[in-house]
Amino acid sequence: MTKPRYLVLALCLFALVPFQGSAQRTSAARIQPLATSQWTADDRTILSSMERGDQTIDVFKTCLRHTELCRNWMPFTRYILGTTSTLPPRDRELLILRTSALSRADYDWGHHVPAAKRAGLTDDEIARTAKGPEAGGWSAFDATLLRAADELHRDQFITDTTWTALAKTYNERQLMDAIFTVGQYTMVSMFLNSAGVQREPGVVGVPK
Repeated sequence: MTKPRYLVLALCLFALVPFQGSAQRTSAARIQPLATSQWTADDRTILSSMERGDQTIDVFKTCLRHTELCRNWMPFTRYILGTTSTLPPRDRELLILRTSALSRADYDWGHHVPAAKRAGLTDDEIARTAKGPEAGGWSAFDATLLRAADELHRDQFITDTTWTALAKTYNERQLMDAIFTVGQYTMVSMFLNSAGVQREPGVVGVPK
């Protein structure tokens, strides 16, 4: 086979390989974060406990470009991340990290690594979360939890086998909170990736 034919064949094979590049989809923001100098008193009220002045993270500053959307989204965000969710913090962070990895959302991954550590996940567990439930080293329940995130991401459905395994530990409220946590971070990943929200300095991306 001639060199040009080898090249064509190589390019065709490369095209069949799933892309595993950077999860930061855009090199610049498509929607710019709203500078704090432009905030109104209403904006600060909307962000509430998430407001940190100039140190407010860019996902929330970008959200403020659409005031009414942000006003309605923030209470749900506070519920998912707050103490009224029925999920143990460690379980919640496992679901968030796995969903962020599946969605190739560097921004959320990087911001939840510290939260995952505070919730008790080790550096090794955090790294393995990007590899999924089959990575080895997981407890049976952790693997089931990660598998539920994978199934929701792939099929928008938790299989009977996974549901039954989860229900041995989780009550109905926890099962619902698990689904809504994956749904929240799937939606947020869509926003972050499409709006081009850029990672702040020092925020790590999904392990490659």
